[in-house]
Amino acid sequence: MRCSKRALIGLTCVFALVPAGSAMAGTGPAPAPPERSVAKSTAPSAAGNPVSARAKAAGVCSDAYAIGETGYIVRQGVKIASVKQFYSPKCRQNYGYLWVWDSFRATAGDYDVSTAVYSYSQDEILGTRAWTNNNDQEFWSNGTDTVNDCTAGVGSLRKAGDPVSAQAAGSKRC
Repeated sequence: MRCSKRALIGLTCVFALVPAGSAMAGTGPAPAPPERSVAKSTAPSAAGNPVSARAKAAGVCSDAYAIGETGYIVRQGVKIASVKQFYSPKCRQNYGYLWVWDSFRATAGDYDVSTAVYSYSQDEILGTRAWTNNNDQEFWSNGTDTVNDCTAGVGSLRKAGDPVSAQAAGSKRC
């Protein structure tokens, strides 16, 4: 009886050490997306939201997503805005995007803003939209037919009283 108890305990330990089809985090296929659609927020964001009210007003396609590295507008050594480029596969268009940082908005008063897409292939700034005496935070350019070009999102920001705008561009995308 004593041997059978030891044998049973020994077998239990062996089976506990042998994995039986174990799965670990990060292995196997990715889970399928949910069948029902999830409503996207329409709130503006620093990352850029192509379904925000301002994006819709600019005609940005809802499937647009950020491409390339973000550029930063710097004024007197301080980052005051982010500049990005977005791409829509459905509409086959690129968009410039500019987000003014809260820290700048809190003290700036009115400012002038522009955003666009720069085409290296055409050596032109395209899709420009500009605003004067503004204090909004989110800005989108018009869509551009530049998906076959090398491009970058570009933007400028000028605080009232500054003689020139501060500018930036996102990374070049081909």
